[in-house]
Amino acid sequence: MNKKSLGLYIHIPFCKAKCAYCDFCSVSGTGDEDMRRYVDALLLQMEDYSKAAKNYSVDTIFIGGGTPTVLPAKYVCDLIDGIYRNFDVPKKAEFTMEANPATVSGATLAKYRRAGVNRLSIGLQSANQEELSALSRIHTREDFEASYLAARNAGFHNINVDIMYGIPLQTPDSFNRTLDYVTKLEPEHISMYGLKIEDGTPFAAARDTLILPDEDSEADMYFDGIRYLEAKGFRHYEISNFALPGYECRHNLKYWNCDEYLGLGCAAHSYFRNLRFSFKRDIPLFIDAMEADVSHGGTLTGDGVAVTYDQYRNAGLVDELYTITPEERVGEYIMLRLRLADGISSEQFRQRFGLNFDALYGRRLGIYIDNGFMTFDGDRYAFTPKGMYVSSYILSNILDFDEDSHIINSIADGSDK
Repeated sequence: MNKKSLGLYIHIPFCKAKCAYCDFCSVSGTGDEDMRRYVDALLLQMEDYSKAAKNYSVDTIFIGGGTPTVLPAKYVCDLIDGIYRNFDVPKKAEFTMEANPATVSGATLAKYRRAGVNRLSIGLQSANQEELSALSRIHTREDFEASYLAARNAGFHNINVDIMYGIPLQTPDSFNRTLDYVTKLEPEHISMYGLKIEDGTPFAAARDTLILPDEDSEADMYFDGIRYLEAKGFRHYEISNFALPGYECRHNLKYWNCDEYLGLGCAAHSYFRNLRFSFKRDIPLFIDAMEADVSHGGTLTGDGVAVTYDQYRNAGLVDELYTITPEERVGEYIMLRLRLADGISSEQFRQRFGLNFDALYGRRLGIYIDNGFMTFDGDRYAFTPKGMYVSSYILSNILDFDEDSHIINSIADGSDK
């Protein structure tokens, strides 16, 4: 029997120190005992998920955070053993782990590689020490370079480097120097993220005193970054992501292609069997609930492999749980697929949904095509770099769920084919 493919995300909410711009679910200063309890809770959840995923092949795995490498190496290896014990993981699966340069060594990286991790994502953010300090990063450029070279020596042949633009004290020149520094190391993948100041972060509290690039400089960094990386052989395959041919992040492509994935741990999100669900950002609650064995006893089996989550919900773990409507499926597909350079094929859209994309959205997209924000080749709609830069604004204008619901239903009923 051919199994369906499935992604697996594991959230590690621990950091050595939390960055001033970060609003992810993470805490600093956690002791080994509480980390051990959290890892054991994840292992219990794996047992539950293994029932739901018995007819699936887990071909992408992503351990993120937080800072997964702040865990003792033994705990990480225990997690990896649990993954292989509970799920069908093919030999060619992509297995990514995030790493902070200040929390890894050559010895630990070698252990992760031997255990099965084959893709490393290292957070550099900037090659400028003043900019790193402004971000409250705990590593130096030298730490990053040492960890990068150690990863190569440990046998990692697929490495991503995270960099940021639009950060405090940064200029287009300093950003270009970061690009030059990173590309000389020859990673297979580079993620280039713009700074977003999120509510509740130290940056939000200090918004009025931050020395940030102006809007024009920030835009210059984005477009200069695209031109520079493409000239170095990287393909700009998603708004913020660049890869050498064949090294696109397969796990993240699952998100953008609306494929199925399961998330483990507090704050983790899942899309499985037409359900979207997530867990609360509460580490003690997650640990206590899993230790109380809230989900064992068949709650993940239901109808074949359907997820019910009644006991998870009763324990207070569930933040959101809802079934995706046909209209929402269409809207999510458009919103996520247009993040990709390949965009949306009208023919593939018809095959997937039985709907005419041109009839639904062609008129709305026309103004963006005419003004250079999108392209259309007769089948495929895609953002240009200019469109990618303002994609959030464009997508909010394209997608009108109330209007779309009426149109989609009329087309699905055969009244407007």
